[in-house]
Amino acid sequence: MGTRKVVQTRRALSVINQNLVEDRRYPCVVNKRVLSEKHDVCEKKQADPVHRPISRCEQETKRSDLTISNSNGFGECIFIDDEHKPREDQPVPMFLEGHSEPDQMDEIQMEDIIEEPVLDIDVCDANNPLAVVDYIEDLFTNYRKNERTSCVSPNYMAQQPDINGRMRAILIDWLIEVHDKFDLMHETLFLTVNVIDRFLEKSTVVRKKLQLVGLVAMLLACKYEEVSLPVVGDLILISDKAYTRKEVLEMEKLMVNTLQFKMSVPTAYVFIRRFLKAAQANRKLELLAFFLVELSLVEYEMVKFPPSQLAAAAVYTAQCSIHGFKQWSKTCEWHTNYSEDQLLECSSLIVDFHQKAGTGKLTGVHRKYCSSKHSYTARCEPALFLLENPL
Repeated sequence: MGTRKVVQTRRALSVINQNLVEDRRYPCVVNKRVLSEKHDVCEKKQADPVHRPISRCEQETKRSDLTISNSNGFGECIFIDDEHKPREDQPVPMFLEGHSEPDQMDEIQMEDIIEEPVLDIDVCDANNPLAVVDYIEDLFTNYRKNERTSCVSPNYMAQQPDINGRMRAILIDWLIEVHDKFDLMHETLFLTVNVIDRFLEKSTVVRKKLQLVGLVAMLLACKYEEVSLPVVGDLILISDKAYTRKEVLEMEKLMVNTLQFKMSVPTAYVFIRRFLKAAQANRKLELLAFFLVELSLVEYEMVKFPPSQLAAAAVYTAQCSIHGFKQWSKTCEWHTNYSEDQLLECSSLIVDFHQKAGTGKLTGVHRKYCSSKHSYTARCEPALFLLENPL
């Protein structure tokens, strides 16, 4: 009896195994609810076995799990319930009917690689004749071509036996306050600093004449840029009558002849205006950018940067200070011709000046932008995170 029972059981197993091989159309369609009761280990590894392809090892595991040993030591093939038997009317799994997960991931990747467009910043001024939209690109191409001729050597102060970079900083910090007191145009300040540097590079000046050089440089810049300008007597008064009218006029003659009357030079002002337009700046960003670039005018070590790079770095640093993270759009990069990496060195120096603006003796720029006239811009927090990874 025992022998015959064993033979019958083995024959039943062979038939069942054959049926399993022939009828298993969808080996991945397994009831998740019932499997979770018997296969906890597999449940932890897969969150949803119905809606994703099953690996080969998982198929082998499910095939072996269908045979369970009974108390007599003989294997029996047990179907968990009738729902799991393959039927002709059983619905096809979703991943076989429609799109699979790799297709969906491809669509997401296609969305991610869409590049940021470069905006046409002049379209709004197409009907404004003062904006000269038809010539604006040619103008700035010419500015970039000629800006190197308006730059000075970063070591020119070594040729001066009686003055140094610290004295230059004191002079310009004072001139910024004078410029604000007379309510002059921005162009006048930038041209004043440019005239001072170009003259000091070509002519030796003693210490007691340095303030006179600064006053005359501002007088020349006013004659070039302003409609209503301060007269010679006003400049003598603000210098506490340290110089006479004759000395002012003689220095004016010396300076224009030394510079060969070349006053039409691209300063950082013409570039910063263009770059602020590319950045779609509001009033807050504009004031902060000018605050940062004026801090840079004071420092002698910043003369090594061309005007366009200094202006771009000021706009970039201002954006980072306001937003709290690095921001440099494709539009800004296109119109400035500077990438973010090219600005980090200059920008890190500007952040350092911003951090120290209210300390020390040279606080003219900080006091100027701490007023209500300039919306208390100097109180804006510096972008210290730019100092973490400077070039």
